[in-house]
Amino acid sequence: MSDTKYYQLLKEKFKTKENVLTEIISLEAIMELPKGTEHFVSDLHGEFLAFNHVMRNGSGSIKEKVKGAFAADPTASVDIDDLAVLIYYPTDKLHLEQERLSEEALKDWYRQSIEHLLKVLKYASIKYTRKKVRKTFPKQYRYIMDELLYELNPIPNKQAYYESILQNIVERNQAPQLIRHLAIVIQQLTVDHLHVVGDIYDRGPAPDQIMDRLMEVPSIDIQWGNHDMIWLGILAGSYLCMISVLRISARYSNLGVLEERYGINLRPLFEYATRYYAPKAAFTPKQDEGPSLSQAELDDYNCVQQATMILQAKLETQLYQRRPEFKMDDRDMLSKIDVEKQTINLNGKIYTLKDFSAPTLDPSNPSLLTDEEQKLLERLLHAFRISERFERHMRFMLDIGSLYLIYNGNLLIHGCLPLEEDGHFQTIELQGKALQGRSLYDFFERQVYQSFQSPTISDDFATDCLWYLWCGPSSPLFGKHAMKTFERYYIDAPETHREIKNPYYALREQEAVCVNILEEFDLATSGHIINGHTPIREKDGENPVKGNGRLICIDGGYSKPYHRTTGIAGYTLLSNSWGMQLVAHQSFVSPKEAVERKQDVISLKRLVERVPKRTLVKDTTIGSQLKLQIEDLNYLYQHYEKI
Repeated sequence: MSDTKYYQLLKEKFKTKENVLTEIISLEAIMELPKGTEHFVSDLHGEFLAFNHVMRNGSGSIKEKVKGAFAADPTASVDIDDLAVLIYYPTDKLHLEQERLSEEALKDWYRQSIEHLLKVLKYASIKYTRKKVRKTFPKQYRYIMDELLYELNPIPNKQAYYESILQNIVERNQAPQLIRHLAIVIQQLTVDHLHVVGDIYDRGPAPDQIMDRLMEVPSIDIQWGNHDMIWLGILAGSYLCMISVLRISARYSNLGVLEERYGINLRPLFEYATRYYAPKAAFTPKQDEGPSLSQAELDDYNCVQQATMILQAKLETQLYQRRPEFKMDDRDMLSKIDVEKQTINLNGKIYTLKDFSAPTLDPSNPSLLTDEEQKLLERLLHAFRISERFERHMRFMLDIGSLYLIYNGNLLIHGCLPLEEDGHFQTIELQGKALQGRSLYDFFERQVYQSFQSPTISDDFATDCLWYLWCGPSSPLFGKHAMKTFERYYIDAPETHREIKNPYYALREQEAVCVNILEEFDLATSGHIINGHTPIREKDGENPVKGNGRLICIDGGYSKPYHRTTGIAGYTLLSNSWGMQLVAHQSFVSPKEAVERKQDVISLKRLVERVPKRTLVKDTTIGSQLKLQIEDLNYLYQHYEKI
């Protein structure tokens, strides 16, 4: 009965049998086209300018399209770098030329630029249907762009027609708008699908702008990172996730993102923090970029860090006491402190605390919140909940996101598959279930969605799991035995700061381990694991391609604090119909530098894999979906009159 209703609904979409046949023919033809280019990015960490540049240049794909468009015409007089910059930053480039050129010279430049852009667009659209290409055109220019594109190099009796369109565009001051739209369409057609392999949030100054940009991408998926998880945790109602986000934002001088761009009222937090705490050296905020803060602002951020650290420690103690199955009671820091002596007992060794202040702490009941603190948490969580922009961004990340993704024969994960030293999957028992490998991922993903069923409950199991995903010892997003934030703030002894990585990070160098992981997810051993989370120390000779090519680490390295240790600004990955290329990036300065000096950020392209036979749409995940559609349409065509 349900199948009958489905085909009846499908029939409503296709009013005649001939319409069904036309759709079948169209889909069958699409299956024979080359697969579109996939673009993989990871660990963006709020660095909008660098990320936006990588999006605009397609990790070098656009410059390759420009070169390809003019490769067959050695007589063409075109500055490849200049044209590429026009495609990356059309508005900025237009302003530069408008200031530089006379009126007549500018008209010539407009005309030449339009023709060059049309040539690149035609080259970039070769592997797409005309229908798909037209869909990318803005409505107000759809007719003009379609005519110009398909009348490029017109036959003699259409030359006047083509020239008339171009002349009218230039003379009627429509050239700048058309140039902008052509550049945007080229960007969209050069990259067919975007994968974001985790960690959009924390550290950098503009995660909200990244989210706005991602919401404009026509085809995209996200694999959540552990930093994303604590932001999602706020929407799910977790006080602990919220306090951690506030602490990290204060640490990196980014509370302005919450106040000014998400509209979160933090005044109650500032008032509480500055009433109970005084600035301490260990809590000096980091300022890597952006407008400098005044000393008064730095002091406020310093106090906020201290207040949120103690609140976080109290809430952690509560969580670890109610969730013994998490086996994180060793992270109950407050219960190990001798407040009078200002010392802490870690594994039987006594350490002196530095800059420790906890004026609201009850040593006999360390997890106890004061009435003031409870009300503060409630006010802050309410402020997040009434932020329309915050909820819109979190809902988008939740709707298109997942803990892992199987796509075109590859496994996309942000963190790790927790392993034992011998390479076997690590087992964790939760809710009476022994979980490992894929079952661990599936369990936690169910908990993420479950946590949003009751967002007013802050301490249910599902919501607590979001905190575990942030820093739990068997979290597939974290991948270390502990997060030593408390020790780094309060203890000078470096040995207490050490965070031991899961064996996965050493064992992923072995092809057999990578193959075992691929098989766990029912993937062919010819597939790849696409991994983010851990910056690659290229300056020390570390290779991002591991396991004899079976695993590719693409931590974007966008976060500027990483650049000193990695030596580069990270990696992105491109996968087209001919194979995979890993792209290393230099540090990005500014759009102005890119436009005026024609500077790009790509330092190296490395071929990871070249396939012997070009990959077609029918060989992809999209192809599998189209195949099912074709089967349904064939059934409808054969039984059209009876349905």
